[in-house]
Amino acid sequence: MAGAGVGPPPPPPPPPPPPAAAVQKELVYNKLLPYGDKLEAEASHLLAQIKINLSRAVQLQELWPGGLFWTRKLSTYLRLYGRKFSKEDHILFIKLLYELVTIPKLEINMMQGMSDTMLALRSSDRSPKHDKTEELNFLFLLLSLGGGWGLIIEVIQSCFQVLVKPSTGSEKPLSISQVVLISTVFTWKKELISRDDLELPWRPLNEMLERILYSKTEHLGLNWFPNSVESVLKSLVKNCRLYFPENATEEMLDEWRPLMCPFDVTMQKAITYFELFLPTTLPPELHHKGFKLWYDEFLGLWVSVQNLPQWEGHLVNLFARLATDNIGYIDWDPYVPKIFTRILRSLNLPVGSNQVLVPRFLTNAYDIGHAVMWITAMMGGPSKLVQKHLSGLFKSIASFYHPSNNGRWLNKLMKLLQRLPSCVVRRLHRERYKKLTWLTPVPDSHKLTDQDITDFVECIVQPVLLAMFSKTGSLEAAQALQNLALMRPELVIPPVLEKTYPALETLTEPHQLIATLSCVIGVARSLVSGGKSFPEGPTHMLPLLMRSLPGVDPNDFSKCMITFQFIATFSTLMPLVDCSSVLQERDNLTRVALKKVFNFAISNIFETRVAGRMVADMCRAAVKCCPEESLKLFVPHCCNVIAHLTLNDDVLHDEELDKELLWNLQLLSEDWGKPGDLWNLDIQWHIPSAEETAFSFDLLDSFLQPELDKLESYTDGNLEMSRDDVQQCLTIVHNCLIGSGNILPPLRGKRVAHLVSSLVSLEEIRLYTGVDYDLSRENYREIITKIIRKLLHYILDNSEDDTKSLFLIIKLEGKKQHIRALLIDRVMLQHELRILTVEGCEYKEVHQDLIKDLLRLSTSSYSQVRNKAQHAFFTALGTYNFCCRDIIPLILEFLRPDGHDVTQQQFKGALYCLLGNHNGVCLANLHDWECIVQSWPAVVSSGLSKAMSLEKPSIVRLFDDLAEKIHRQYETIGLDFTVPDKCVEVAVLMQKSGYPHNGWTCLSPEEIQLGIQRQKERNAESSQNYEKLIDKLLDCVDQRNLPWKFEHIGIGFLSLLLRDDRVLPVRAIKFFVKCLNHDALVVRKMAISAMAGILKQLKRPQKKVSICPFQISGASRPSNIQAGDRPDNQWLHYESASLPKTKQAWESCHFVEKTHWGYYTWPKNMEIYASGDQQPKLGRSREELSEAEQVIYDHFSDAKFVEQLIKFLSLEDRKGKDKFTPRRFCLFKGLFRNFDDAFLPVLKPHLERLAADSHESPQRCVAEIIAGLIRGSKHWTFEKVENLWKLLCPLLRTALSNITVETYNDWGTCIATSCESRDPRKLHWLFELLLESPLSGEGGSFVDACRLYILQGGLAQQEWRVPELLHRLLKYLEPKLTQVYKNVRERIGSVLTYIFMIDVSLPNTAPTKSPHVHEFTSRIVEKLKPLMEVDEEIQNHVMEDNGVGDEDERTQGIKLLKIILKWLMASAGRAFSTAVTEQLQLLPLFFKIAPVENDNSYDELKRDAKMCLSLMSQGLLYPQQVPLVLQVLKQVREMAATTLSGLLQCHFLVINDHIQTHFEQLCKRRLPKKRKRNLSTIVDTIPPAAQDDVALGTLISVYLLLATQMTVKKTLSNFRRTHHDNWQEHKQQFTDDQLLVLTDLLVSPCYYA
Repeated sequence: MAGAGVGPPPPPPPPPPPPAAAVQKELVYNKLLPYGDKLEAEASHLLAQIKINLSRAVQLQELWPGGLFWTRKLSTYLRLYGRKFSKEDHILFIKLLYELVTIPKLEINMMQGMSDTMLALRSSDRSPKHDKTEELNFLFLLLSLGGGWGLIIEVIQSCFQVLVKPSTGSEKPLSISQVVLISTVFTWKKELISRDDLELPWRPLNEMLERILYSKTEHLGLNWFPNSVESVLKSLVKNCRLYFPENATEEMLDEWRPLMCPFDVTMQKAITYFELFLPTTLPPELHHKGFKLWYDEFLGLWVSVQNLPQWEGHLVNLFARLATDNIGYIDWDPYVPKIFTRILRSLNLPVGSNQVLVPRFLTNAYDIGHAVMWITAMMGGPSKLVQKHLSGLFKSIASFYHPSNNGRWLNKLMKLLQRLPSCVVRRLHRERYKKLTWLTPVPDSHKLTDQDITDFVECIVQPVLLAMFSKTGSLEAAQALQNLALMRPELVIPPVLEKTYPALETLTEPHQLIATLSCVIGVARSLVSGGKSFPEGPTHMLPLLMRSLPGVDPNDFSKCMITFQFIATFSTLMPLVDCSSVLQERDNLTRVALKKVFNFAISNIFETRVAGRMVADMCRAAVKCCPEESLKLFVPHCCNVIAHLTLNDDVLHDEELDKELLWNLQLLSEDWGKPGDLWNLDIQWHIPSAEETAFSFDLLDSFLQPELDKLESYTDGNLEMSRDDVQQCLTIVHNCLIGSGNILPPLRGKRVAHLVSSLVSLEEIRLYTGVDYDLSRENYREIITKIIRKLLHYILDNSEDDTKSLFLIIKLEGKKQHIRALLIDRVMLQHELRILTVEGCEYKEVHQDLIKDLLRLSTSSYSQVRNKAQHAFFTALGTYNFCCRDIIPLILEFLRPDGHDVTQQQFKGALYCLLGNHNGVCLANLHDWECIVQSWPAVVSSGLSKAMSLEKPSIVRLFDDLAEKIHRQYETIGLDFTVPDKCVEVAVLMQKSGYPHNGWTCLSPEEIQLGIQRQKERNAESSQNYEKLIDKLLDCVDQRNLPWKFEHIGIGFLSLLLRDDRVLPVRAIKFFVKCLNHDALVVRKMAISAMAGILKQLKRPQKKVSICPFQISGASRPSNIQAGDRPDNQWLHYESASLPKTKQAWESCHFVEKTHWGYYTWPKNMEIYASGDQQPKLGRSREELSEAEQVIYDHFSDAKFVEQLIKFLSLEDRKGKDKFTPRRFCLFKGLFRNFDDAFLPVLKPHLERLAADSHESPQRCVAEIIAGLIRGSKHWTFEKVENLWKLLCPLLRTALSNITVETYNDWGTCIATSCESRDPRKLHWLFELLLESPLSGEGGSFVDACRLYILQGGLAQQEWRVPELLHRLLKYLEPKLTQVYKNVRERIGSVLTYIFMIDVSLPNTAPTKSPHVHEFTSRIVEKLKPLMEVDEEIQNHVMEDNGVGDEDERTQGIKLLKIILKWLMASAGRAFSTAVTEQLQLLPLFFKIAPVENDNSYDELKRDAKMCLSLMSQGLLYPQQVPLVLQVLKQVREMAATTLSGLLQCHFLVINDHIQTHFEQLCKRRLPKKRKRNLSTIVDTIPPAAQDDVALGTLISVYLLLATQMTVKKTLSNFRRTHHDNWQEHKQQFTDDQLLVLTDLLVSPCYYA
């Protein structure tokens, strides 16, 4: 094939190395290659080159291109040879890459590349990439994934192979899917390097995550990170945490505990960091420095929090990892019931009807994978408690697996079934088969016993059997059965077979056949292997195979495909042997089978595109397995037919060839080659002899050379050829090149120089692929290249419309050809990988010419030619190093404004070339300053090209796609490439390491100095290119005639160039300031965002000082951790008596802006902002400003400029969809932060005017400005702040009086944003203003609700630091709870939630000084007593008014109850714990409002009560609360029955004789009419397994006696439904009369009509 297997002859082997150190883990498959003996020297030479050049690049400060180039070569080495290096080298590679990855200013693109290589150093051998999930899907769902006819071919090929070469008893042949799986899955090899060998610091990784994942500048557009960076960083941390120092745990706890404020978003950040970083693999002797420092603390926190906050799932993930890494060293038994309860709740299973789920229960549910890990790690041990609860779990959820059940919860249940057996199998492998390493082994006392395995399989097998027929498919069930069968085949396979045999017999239920066959495929290996556990397994194979044959049904494609997969699996696994000679009936079954295929092929004529190709593939499979016999049959026959049909020369001129001729040509053209013995690793390779190679070249001389001569004569004008003749010649040349590509030497020529400069070698690696090229022969590859290029230019100059010929030329020039036959053996995959690796070619002049040809074709006049050429063009760009830098200028020539001879087709083609394909490189967005400094201005200025037309939708769409792709893929490009000294030190150690011996001397001081100088020049060059690009873009957008679209594109490009390490040039700042008042809205939006970022760049650093909170408070340091309100953090509270209301008090006050500090613990080194006299000067004059600041100052001091800006900002954008805009807020925050109050005099009249305007847009505008003012005044002096609030207080009063339904959300966001991360004592003016009679009634109930909403937004940001304000608010609201309207009720309910949110029951937490929920609830219960003492149902008789005049207790109670319901409903989604005991006392009251019976009346009170009950039912209860709830349930018989049924079903309670007798007596009792009980409660409580033993006959008799006939009918109907699957067995328990009554009851009369 062209391009496949090319490469120069292997370099002469280096001198024999000294005795090698033991390698870590090399790929054994290399030794099995036919040229494996030559790879030892090749690997040593390549490793030496990587070590030399990588260490040189780092020492010479050359991260790019040298450092990144050789890092990628190390990644290639790992794929080719595994970890074929010493432990010393392994450690040095990891240390060097770790130091490189954690360089603070390292470009993201480089960081990702080096991280990938570092991860590869710890993972096992990798072959061509396949995804494990995709492989599993292929294994189990080839049918639904479109395996199609290719599977049929593999079935036939598999059958031929086993007939030709029978397996011995010891062999275990592999299926296609198993080989792919083995060759592609990453197997973690952490055991190769122990903690004693390697130690990595954790702080550099933490700083990198903080800088990238929690960037403070990304939202301002000062940093652009790719979407994939988060997963790369987290993978890096997960692989490195094994090697963190032993004191790392304590350091991490000190670092992140201060973030653990449960009311703050930092809690999520802290727990995420703990989950990601905390090491859990310390040896037992270091456990006191590891998990024991935090285990009790974190587990107590998890137990206490009952309402599933966002961070709880991360804690569970941490516990799962801890349990897995420390099996036998942690006693989980006290927590097992809680663990299973929460896992069960996390499944979000439906209970009852019309259940309303709390949204957080869906979004924050546990990850099933980690839950399974946790359960698996806790299994075993002396207590067996986990298995008991696991059995109960599956008993309680078994009914949900029934095929009739479906819902969004089913996916989680299926994942649980799929992953749990898999995880148990992995644990068994770890305990019984894996070699011991430095990792802590599982103690013998906690290893899984045989009985443990049996108990586990028994508890899960029934749900799995139910899940076989799930509506989601049988994939998960098949995978579960596969793993269960590996452990206990005797328990798993028989019930599967019981379901399979009937399914094979039935014709009316194909879905059952598909499901059962899928599951049998899953257990196939365990079935055929037999063994002592299930010795009869192999006896089922032949019956199953024979009965599956009717499944080959062309009318049912799904059934047909699963049948073929079934046959393929068994024919691969079982040793089929040709025993025909024993019976003396046949000489050779193989010959019989071959004869049948041959007769079928020659007796039919197929069309050559679909059916013909499939049959030809069948023939190919036969020839691969028995080449001699097959070729003797096929070749003579096909040759005779072809010769006969071509006797007449007229056939050469026929437009449509005879179908028989085409069919026989296709048969003959199939790839028939000599196979190796793939089922045996003792592979018999066929290496072509010299005679065979010579014969191949003779064939080329006979077929290829004449065609080349014709084409050359045609291009010289010496021969006339029709287009069909040219295409025929090209087709022959193309196929000759495909067939001979592996034996043709590569293209020779000079390397294209001066694309990049480097101080290290950038020479491509050269791999030997088993071919010794005969250089004495003429190189057909070069001849073809020369003639085809000549032909291309001839066609383009004379007959460009000959598109078919151009298509063939594109194939010849651009297509990468791989080996054609896909061999399933792993060794062959390794050979293919080596061939593909060779294709990473050096960029030579001949390649340059070919790519230029492709570019010419990519800009052809014909769209189809352009399309095909562009695909080849993109492939070539990804093949040759650094060629993009050479090609970009050529593409940009088509976009030049002065290009008069450029057509629209060429223009479009060039744009497509810049855009790139979907997943490939975008030439307009390369991570290289030299490239984008050319491409971006060219794209913008192309708007002036005569070939550009905005009237052509295709061109407009192209520019839109190009701009969108650049914005989506752009990553901040580095300006500073300095390499730290630590990296250099490790690089020197690597260069000195002994194996393999490289004979390289240390770099001289002159070389080191040259490298440093080049690095400084590179940094300076990058900065110059950065500024040059900005200037070019500004020149482009300033062009007068530039169309508006290109102006917008140019401004968008400029906005991408903002950075956090470099201030934008003054010219660009001036441009963006002017754009704030641009006529176009889209430009103004970009300018606002850019200005917010520019102001952040210009921010002056504020000085910080260290403080000791214990000295300030005068309290002693606590000996243990205690969260909440303590003496040492009380000085942070908002106390009206000690507010800083004077300059002296203000300056002496220690303001702490981070609201989470101090709640849990204090930072070890606590820094706050210094006093004002130590900070940068405020109130600067214009002369004291920098040049960039002066530009901004001049414009915002201009009254006309500000007036126009405010006018634009107060315009409506999208009617009804406008919201508070963060980018505008950031703009004004930056202005007032950088220039303090300099612009207030200009803005003041506008603020007053906007506040007085009740229209939506002016109100939103003033809200954004005020929020920016308040946040921007963070560092102002007391005088300035006091004057500010003198201005703001009247403005806010005016604005809030004009609030509307369109703007109340904006004002809520404004106040919440203003108070975010601010010390409440600095904002005491605001809080006092908001607490001024929020329910005054002025403006009606809507304004009251809005005031409460705004107040809530401000107080919620202050969390635990404003207890006084919360008490004041509660005291104000409590008397008004019975005097409000509906909208105010809802708001008060939400406000109460935030008031009591601080009152949490967390471990080691002091009682809060904020309001206590139980005290408030006790007062409420007292007020609701008049309603609780009434027996009848409570009706809502209260009209919507404010209750003027006296009201009776009942009316006030109902009004109060409405608010309480709103509060409890709001709390269900926000509070950390479920209802307190006092709230549970309200349950009887709620049941009186919302009885269990269905009531569809639209009444607010009833609806809220039902909703509240539904939400409360989903919360977890403390143990002491259970009796109270059970007491309440006595009043609701149906719910009590449902609860009892659940407890019995999951074996929480067990049915004994006493309970059974009691149920029977209840069935016989005659009840008074007024006290009728629903008899379904009796039988419903009994699970189906036990119902057969209860006197159901008595219940049938009761039907005739009692008036509760419908109730009995419902009960019996439920019984019949739950026993449907085995009804033939259950019906034997009834008499004929009873069955007759059942029939009359349950079968509708119309059934017999």
